[in-house]
Order: sequence, then structure tokens, then C-alpha cells
Amino acid sequence: MAIDVFKTLEIVEVMENFLFNKRPDEAIRHQVDLTYKIENQSVIICELRPSWSKPGEVLELGIAKATFFKSRNNWKVFWSRADAKWHGYTPKLIVKDLKEFVTLVEEDKHHCFWG
Repeated sequence: MAIDVFKTLEIVEVMENFLFNKRPDEAIRHQVDLTYKIENQSVIICELRPSWSKPGEVLELGIAKATFFKSRNNWKVFWSRADAKWHGYTPKLIVKDLKEFVTLVEEDKHHCFWG
């Protein structure tokens, strides 16, 4: 089930603010950039990089994911490990809202999201 319209508006506002503050300088965005996408009940923060093996192709690498649980009115936080699978972020698995998720990703106290 997809996220409702009001929750989607909240997501766009929070994530656009995040991108405004976190995206790299325009001069290097062709080498590395950030974006986000909404998939079903999840918001995924992605890094965009050119493929080293296929010139002209851009790779979209997942950095962090938050999945909304409407029944509990909270978000579950995930990070992408070297196996390219999503794993629960055990230092803080549940957050109350998307702003808390973004703050968690920006702080990255355990170096899971940004390395």
C-alpha cells in the first residue's frame, strides 16, 4: 500500500530540505550527487555516481532507507551493507518521524551511512 498524499507532502518537504543542505557543490555533481525516492512505504536516500566500467551510465547506490508503519505511526531505519542488502540500523531501529531519520543519517555516529 502506498503512502497517503499528506504523508507524501511531508516526505517531499523534509527530503528537499535535506538535499538542499547535503548535496555536493554543483561543480562536482556530475561525479557524485544525492537524491531520494519514494517506493511504496519507504523513503530511500541514494548516491548517484558515474559507472567506472560503463561510461555514460549512472549508478544509484542506496545509502539509507526508512519504512513507514502506519499501524505504529513510526519509521524503521535501514542501511545498505557491502552485500547490497538492507539491514536494520540497530543503534536506532525506530524513529518517530522522517526529520529524526534525516538527522540520524546526517550525524552518522556509527559511520554506517556515509562510511
